[in-house]
Amino acid sequence: MSSRLSLAAVGHATSLLFLISFTLCVGFDFIFPEHAMYESWQKLLPGFEWISWKSFILGLIESYAYGWYVALVWTPLYNVFASKKNISGESHE
Repeated sequence: MSSRLSLAAVGHATSLLFLISFTLCVGFDFIFPEHAMYESWQKLLPGFEWISWKSFILGLIESYAYGWYVALVWTPLYNVFASKKNISGESHE
């Protein structure tokens, strides 16, 4: 059994997680404006402003891109460490 992760699967899954989280947070900001998080999004997502359709679409694109950034760093690291022998000498392959 292979313990290697697919970069494409991790990239799309992580990106969709970030995209859905961003969308839910924007919805939360509309429902509970006194607890709004949009100031955090403005710091994390370059060009994001509160709120216009253009800014919302930009936030979706940037959230998806951040997901790919995480996947491009994390997946190869996981695959390297998963392929190494653990301390007891057992192979994870």
